[in-house]
This record gives sequence, structure tokens and C-alpha cells, in this order.
Amino acid sequence: MRLINSSMFKVDHSHVLASIVGHAITSPDKVALVEGSVRVTYAQLVANIECAASYLQSMGLKHGDRIVLSAQKEPGFVYLYLAAHLIGVVNVVVDSTLPADRLDYIMGVIQPAAVFGNHLKLEGKTVIPIDDINFECQSVKQLQLLSLHDSDVADVMFTTGTTGRPKGVCLTHANIAGSANNTNGFIGTMADDVEALALPLSHSFGLGRLRCVLMAGATLVLVGSFANLKTFFAIIENEQVTGFGMVPAVWQYIKRLSGNRIAKFADQIRYIEIGSASMSLEDKRLLMELFPDTRICMHYGLTEASRAMFTEFHEAVGHLDAIGRPASPLVEACVLDEDGHPVSAGEDGEICIRGNMVISSYFLDEDNKDCFHDGWFRTGDWGHQDSDGLFYLTGRKKELINVGGEKVSPITIEEAILSFGIADCACIGVPDPNGVLGEVPKAFLVSGSGVAQVPTIDEIKRHLASRLPSHEIPVEWEWVNSIPRTSSGKIQRLKLKK
Repeated sequence: MRLINSSMFKVDHSHVLASIVGHAITSPDKVALVEGSVRVTYAQLVANIECAASYLQSMGLKHGDRIVLSAQKEPGFVYLYLAAHLIGVVNVVVDSTLPADRLDYIMGVIQPAAVFGNHLKLEGKTVIPIDDINFECQSVKQLQLLSLHDSDVADVMFTTGTTGRPKGVCLTHANIAGSANNTNGFIGTMADDVEALALPLSHSFGLGRLRCVLMAGATLVLVGSFANLKTFFAIIENEQVTGFGMVPAVWQYIKRLSGNRIAKFADQIRYIEIGSASMSLEDKRLLMELFPDTRICMHYGLTEASRAMFTEFHEAVGHLDAIGRPASPLVEACVLDEDGHPVSAGEDGEICIRGNMVISSYFLDEDNKDCFHDGWFRTGDWGHQDSDGLFYLTGRKKELINVGGEKVSPITIEEAILSFGIADCACIGVPDPNGVLGEVPKAFLVSGSGVAQVPTIDEIKRHLASRLPSHEIPVEWEWVNSIPRTSSGKIQRLKLKK
């Protein structure tokens, strides 16, 4: 094994890399990455990152240049991603399955110096296959690490965007390290943990889990996806997995296809992180029942303010409808009115965040307008804080339905409908057909396959009458085959309005 080059010790700008190098020194033979039969130790990981960094510099790439990386669950992606951080090159991680017009938009905005990916096809662009790069070079020239700072941009993540065009979110080295430290501090990921990562790396949740595990000195098992549950369960058993992350839509998939079989790993799984979309109270309680001794941690946040708040289900009994409290003492949250003034406890307003993981700006200047209230990042989420300091989410500010002056949360309606056994649903505001209330709720319903008897709309309405005030009960209804969602499970309400 080639010795670590002295340049790898000069990583003050990246606390993520500094932690990885530290693990390579103290525990060189500890397995960092597993992908199929491939096992990469921390010493090998650092050597391969350094080799990848040398390759990038040999291409003429330098501090501040931007590269596009197609996200894939392979060690080569990890090497390139972290190598760019090492030399101050900015990563723009994309999903290779994005529609062509979205990829073209990102390319036009970013103007990358190079594009890497095994499965990425771009008209008129040269894409360098990651598989063609030699990451195990025997010698590396001294890397040029000049004028690097933790305030430099490390990644630009484009929001999946439920409405409008995507925004480029500029995350600094300090931002991504701060988020990982906050998350590890709350969840408790440790060096002896083994995590199965089946989340997409093109989303901030999956990429964040990668950084959390490697900063902790734990082992990360790269899993293609959750699609094959038999494979996923086999990996949990064979690799003695102690933790994993998932979005609520994945839990619905696991529950539907395997029932309670995942509970056989309850004594083995130390933690589960959940995020990116809302989860019903029934599902939260079921997870608590199946995993009585597991830390089941659900985060609230955005790409711009990753993992801003957390709640742990077992600790939050009686408050499972809350999104929690700030993730660490370095994170603050408040609720402000339209003019940026604090509101009283229990009063709805816009949830605003500041802290070590909150961005300073978007990539395009035009996207920075009205993003902050006196240093507080405006999340665009509507909610309130109770007298005990817990925060509650009402809904996206732009998605609230204005029924005769009453602000109605689509999330509240959806949770009530799902409690009746409907497979999936989504609500939006539509013009009142009677022209009186301005807007009224419309519900889109998915019955699900294998349902013995689909309930009628009248039956659903009677069920809702005992759970919702009359103005929150949908006026219009439509059965659909599926609800449009982003890769992280968020409802794309704009598509429902078309």
C-alpha cells in the first residue's frame, strides 16, 4: 500500500476529509466502503482519493472550477467526489435519469469544466466514464492545495423543485461538515457502526449519509436501491448492518411487500434516519412497535438547511406530530410573520433557520431575493412553535389552500385520508366552483392494487367529517393511477395542477 502523501494532511478547509484522513492514520485497515465483493479500507480510501485528485489536477482543473458528477453507488464516484473537495473543485452531483431539458438547464447554468459519469448521456458534451479512471496509481505528485478555506463552495446541489425551475444551492465545506456533525451528534453514529446506503446519492439525504458515516469512521455498504428487498435484507444480515436511512415512501414499499419481516433485525439495528417527506402517525407508531430499542430519528430540513431539526420517535411519544427541535446547539429556529417579526407560541408563521449548515447564497443572484430575514433563512414552510419549544409543520407556504380566508394545509387533509386506508393521495387548492370561497381543496386518490373493496367518495367524506373541520374536507375528488413525486418522495403538486 502506498503511503499517504504529505499533501493529504493539509485539509484544514474540509473537516470531512480531515476526519477521513484521521481514520486512515489510526485505523488504516478498517473497512470504509463495501460494494458487492469490493471492500475498501480507510487507508485505501485516502490513497484512492489522492490519486483521483492528482488525475483531476493533471486535467488542468483547479480551485473554483466546477465539474458535473453523475451519482452512482460505486467507490469510484466516492473517490472523485472527495478528490474534488481536496483540491477545491466544486461538485455538481446529478441524477443521470433526469429529463434532458433539466440536465441541459443545469449544464447551461453551471458551465462545467468537465463531466464524469458511467451512464450519463449529454448531447454535444464529452462525458468521461468513471470506470475508465485508474484510482490505484502507485505514485502521486505533490498536490497543489493553495488558498483553500472552509467557506469555499464544495457542492452545488440543484433542488428537485416541486414548483418552478430548480435552484442551485451553494454548500460550503463548513456547511456539509456542520450538517454531518449535527446529524452524528443527534443520531449517534459511531466508528463500529455498519450502514446500508440505498438512498440515491443525487439527493442531499443520501449524500449526507455518505459524509456522516465516513466522518464517524464507520463502514458504508453501497446498495443499488431498495427495489429488491430480498437483497436488501440479505445485506443487512450478511454485513451485520446497524443502521440505514429511508424516506417515508420507501417505508410504505417495505411494509407493503414484506409486512413486518424487517422486525427480525430489531435487535441488530441501532438507528434509522427518516426524512425528506411527511410520515403518518400510524406509520411512526408501527416503526416504534417493530423497533422498540432502535433510535428512530426523523429530520426536518431542506437542501439549503440540511437536517435543521430532529425528533426521535421513542423520546417524542405524545408529540409524534412535531418536527422536533434544532439539531444541535449550533442551530437555531424561529417562526416569523410576513414582515420578519417573531410570532407568539402556537401562532402560525414561516419557519426560519440559522446555523452552521445553512447556506449563504444560491448559485444565481436572482434566486437570492427575499431568501433571508435579517440573517434567518426563510424555509418557505408554514408552522408554529409550542410553549415547550417543539416545532410543528403546517405545510409549504406556497401550497397552503386559502379557503375563504382560512389557511388550510394539504398535509393535514392527506394524513386524514390515508388513515382511512387509501394507498396514496395528494391535495391541492383549486378555484371554488361556486365562486364564493376563492379556493377549495381537491383530493387525488390512489386505491392501490389488491384492494378488496375500494371505498366510495361518500364513505371517505363521512370518515373525514370526524377528523377535519368542514372547510378542510375536499370539494373535488379524482381517482388516479399514481401521485407524481420527486425521487425523495415529495409530492409534485405543480404537476397535479396541470
